[in-house]
Amino acid sequence: MPFCLNAGHLRIGRYSDPGRVYLLTAVVNQRQPFFADSRVGRLVVSELRQAQDDGLADFLTWVVMPDHMHCLVQLRDKTLAELMCRIKSRSGQAVNRALGRRGRLWQKGYHDRAVRREEDVKALARYVVANPIRAGLVTRVHDYPLWDACWL
Repeated sequence: MPFCLNAGHLRIGRYSDPGRVYLLTAVVNQRQPFFADSRVGRLVVSELRQAQDDGLADFLTWVVMPDHMHCLVQLRDKTLAELMCRIKSRSGQAVNRALGRRGRLWQKGYHDRAVRREEDVKALARYVVANPIRAGLVTRVHDYPLWDACWL
């Protein structure tokens, strides 16, 4: 596991509940649109898939936008901090290597929202994958290359 400052400490009010579904958002440092190039965005996708394969969480849906990403995940036995630390550090290394750059890829921290048990998870998933449409990047979600949902 890569080293992350405060990976074991959650901000006040944040908790990690195994089995709970969370809506997560991470933003690229200075909102640089590195993932507008889908080849670069696929490096992030690769890390999302690897985190799931390694048992950190089940990714119900995700979208990688030009300057941020959204994920709807169900935690397994790791914390939110461990999951996000791993994804951000490994994807940052991969992107920096591919682009021949150094420095921070992601802004510090991330936004999380625990999904209430009574909420419609599929409606939240549709909201996540519709981000490229709302941003005016495509008119149909199937035309956007950097998203997936477990129901497909």
